[in-house]
Amino acid sequence: MKMGIGTYLIYLALLMIIPLWAQSKVKSTYKKYAKVATSSYMTGAQVARKILDDNGLYNVTIEETRGMLSDHYDPRKKVVRLSSDNYHGHSMAASAIAAHEVGHAIQDAQAYAFLRFRSSLFPLANLGDKLGFILIIAGIFLTPMLSIIGVVFMGFAVLFQLVTLPVEFDASNRAMGQLVSSGVIRNNEERDTKKVLNAAALTYVAAALVAVAELIRFILMFVISED
Repeated sequence: MKMGIGTYLIYLALLMIIPLWAQSKVKSTYKKYAKVATSSYMTGAQVARKILDDNGLYNVTIEETRGMLSDHYDPRKKVVRLSSDNYHGHSMAASAIAAHEVGHAIQDAQAYAFLRFRSSLFPLANLGDKLGFILIIAGIFLTPMLSIIGVVFMGFAVLFQLVTLPVEFDASNRAMGQLVSSGVIRNNEERDTKKVLNAAALTYVAAALVAVAELIRFILMFVISED
């Protein structure tokens, strides 16, 4: 069964709208809580350092990095990198994001299974992103085997996105626990802090949904070309 033009346009619109909506939600939530200081008035860098030290991760360093919401944890160099606003900021948003990235450092130190699995998938997922589409299209015109290989490669990229979800949700759960136990936030600040973490999680959910939808579309393209 072929996809009609109207259905196809709706599909493409959804692929664009879902990520844009998620990004808009993250930015609006971040902007709101970047203006709200925590009761502890600690900077993101101080929060990250305290949680790292509380968990015995003295070997993990903290660096300031450029770009808005460019925060991440580098497991190869054992570095938590925080964007300037979060590195220096005293806000609820800065504390939440700093704690989330430290959550990944704790996962790394504890050999969290999903994090290890995701790292092992990265080379294949990278190939899937670069070659999957090309191989599927080439297979339609040349030999079906190329399309099958392309679908497999793209499947690794999709699996990477799906495995990312438990990794990110777990890091956020760890972040909440650490923020409360370390005294960075009080009980009445938990709900708003969760809003920041939940908004950030939407970007990963959106990416996973788009990846799955794209894989299904390419599988259908291959099946239809064989009819």
